[in-house]
Amino acid sequence: MHFIAVINRSGGTLRTMDLDAFCDMAKSVFERHGHTLDCAIVSGKQVEARLRQAAATEGVDAVIAAGGDGTISTAAGVAFETGMPLGVLPAGTMNLFARALRIPLALPEAFEAIAGGQIGAIDIATANGRPFVHHFGVGIHARLVRIRDSMAYKSRLGKMLAGMRSIALAAANPPNFEAELQMRGRVERQRVSGIAVSNNLLGEGHIPHADRLDAGLLGIYTAAPVSTSALLRLWMDILLGRWRGSDAVTEKKVTEVTLHFPKHKHGLRAVLDGELIRLDRKVTLKVHPGALKVVLPKLADG
Repeated sequence: MHFIAVINRSGGTLRTMDLDAFCDMAKSVFERHGHTLDCAIVSGKQVEARLRQAAATEGVDAVIAAGGDGTISTAAGVAFETGMPLGVLPAGTMNLFARALRIPLALPEAFEAIAGGQIGAIDIATANGRPFVHHFGVGIHARLVRIRDSMAYKSRLGKMLAGMRSIALAAANPPNFEAELQMRGRVERQRVSGIAVSNNLLGEGHIPHADRLDAGLLGIYTAAPVSTSALLRLWMDILLGRWRGSDAVTEKKVTEVTLHFPKHKHGLRAVLDGELIRLDRKVTLKVHPGALKVVLPKLADG
């Protein structure tokens, strides 16, 4: 097989690496597995265009995206649209989609796993037609990301510390808003601090990501209005993977849901795969079973 790796030089751990040497190492790994690999080292602004170019290149069997969750989400959208299989090389802070795919987080091991892997099909979701691989969120998570993105940081550790600080700042005045959830032919009206919709159900015992990506379901998670102290406890439970024990969170599973925000205000934001986007007054979220081709890794245990 012939692969093209599109590498975001600004993505996470990649920004401090010798990327030419990194690509030479990767090429040798793929040659050992009987494949060929070309590398395209680009800036963050060039990632989507270069991915589309790679997907349209004759003789390419799969495209690999290297970067953080934003880069990987963009690449998944391109793969969903074009039908080109996608390999995921994690280089961000959380790497949630890579974790769900069970790709090793160390980059040399990730290349080995992809080079020895095979093409498979998994689910992808959309929010008003916009693809996402992990989750769409409104309320407290969007506020947290907005606060974190306003902080200055230059490294993965700096981003993690900014994230911890933003949790405390976001919890100081928890959101409390009205939402309508239309699903299974019914409308539920709730007051919430936040809503998250995930591509497949989130697993337990680890930071939130799906344990499988082929069940054809969305996970709907609503957090009731809470105090500052209760919200900080909930964030700790989420980070430790024990949030299902919280009375503040409810979970539902559906294939489609429409969220409506009756008191929507201009300028509100949602978070999609870790990136802030404009929040529409009404958002329809759907799962698309088996619609994303990916390179499933070969794992050490077989």
